Amino acid sequence: QGPALSPQVGSHRDISSESLALFRLLEPRIEILVLGTGDRVERLHPALMKHMRACGIAVEVQDTVNACATFNFLMSEKRLTAAALIPP
Repeated sequence: QGPALSPQVGSHRDISSESLALFRLLEPRIEILVLGTGDRVERLHPALMKHMRACGIAVEVQDTVNACATFNFLMSEKRLTAAALIPP
């Protein structure tokens, strides 16, 4: 279990390369970032998704309830994962 951090993201519109920079700096490097976008799945800008893939991080975008379940499942499989969750 790692620390809980709270970047200043109020909605999916605030998610940017800068707000996700922390996840590119984590050691050991994560494989998967699970993003929970609140009550429903929100589409993120394709350039942001491409940038994260270029950094070697897969991004899974889901509503927050399902993102929590996915994160827990990936952790149970000992995957190097992190979650960024916007409350529903």
